[in-house]
Amino acid sequence: MPRLSPAPRAVPLASTALGVSLVLLFTIAALGGAVRNGITDPDLKTVSLWLIVVAMAAGALVLLMACWSMTLALRASRQTRADDVLAARSSAAASRQDALIAFGFTLAVLAVFCFLQLLLQNDGKLQQTFLQWQLMRESAVDVLQAFAVNVKLALISQILVLVIGLVLAVARMAPGKAGAPIRFMAVAYIDLMRAVPAIIVLYLIGFGLPLTNLPVLASLSPDWFAIIALTLTYSAYVAEIYRSGIASIHPSQWSASRSLGFSYIQTLRWFILPQAIRLVVPPLLSAFIALQKDTSLVNVIGTLDAFNQAKFYASSSFNLSSVSVVAIVFVVLTIPQTRYVDWRLARANKRLRG
Repeated sequence: MPRLSPAPRAVPLASTALGVSLVLLFTIAALGGAVRNGITDPDLKTVSLWLIVVAMAAGALVLLMACWSMTLALRASRQTRADDVLAARSSAAASRQDALIAFGFTLAVLAVFCFLQLLLQNDGKLQQTFLQWQLMRESAVDVLQAFAVNVKLALISQILVLVIGLVLAVARMAPGKAGAPIRFMAVAYIDLMRAVPAIIVLYLIGFGLPLTNLPVLASLSPDWFAIIALTLTYSAYVAEIYRSGIASIHPSQWSASRSLGFSYIQTLRWFILPQAIRLVVPPLLSAFIALQKDTSLVNVIGTLDAFNQAKFYASSSFNLSSVSVVAIVFVVLTIPQTRYVDWRLARANKRLRG
């Protein structure tokens, strides 16, 4: 009967986890004590003390996990010496798993504790500057009302981007010599708009078009200047997303459709685009999330969006809590969309795996 290979060594990793957990406890005590000694506000001193106690309790739990990992590692060593290889492997695997968990919780506890200590530093000046509850409450209503402008700009721009991006993608893939000029113009536009930062496009459109005295265009409102600029920029990115989806369709789909007598346009319309668009929904959603966040750039041309409204409060109070309200609103709106994109990607991958 062939001899089984010995179990992997678990003691070094468990020893490291034990040492790191001890360093965590020492860091919490030293850093927490130093920050608390520098606080003059009695209420913040109490908060700091409770924070240290809770962090030490969390560190103690991590230490217990590291100790258990060491116990399992030593048990695996004894079982290896007793030639009980299967049991040693099981104990070593459990020890390594617990050690890695201890590492992860150590980093998490340390990161959260350091962040909260940073908020308490200098009598909580950081919290008062960015997260002063009274100023956040006073500015919230006006900021939320102005955020409706961001939503309007995003929705209109997304609709236009979907159409123009598709036209650009099809133009870039125009076949034959006859399509060469169309391909050249589409490539030139896409390369140009992807190379120029969105804020520069906004500035040029927002301040340039009114100076041209062109009919209709020169008399548009700042909101429409923002929509035009965002559409010009993101249509180039969305065109490339569409093109990647079209290019991912197997050439046999084209060949089969053309052999049945369908024209190039009919093949695109009835066979290629429906499949391609289904494939590119997740990246399209990601692009729209980016567009939604970039609506905050429109403040450079005077559009009264949420960021501009928050800046009025910030300039009058010399405090940035109102701007933090804008950040929180974007986070609340964006994270569910991001999770939805992840879910769509996971479902698509599951479907491909069968």
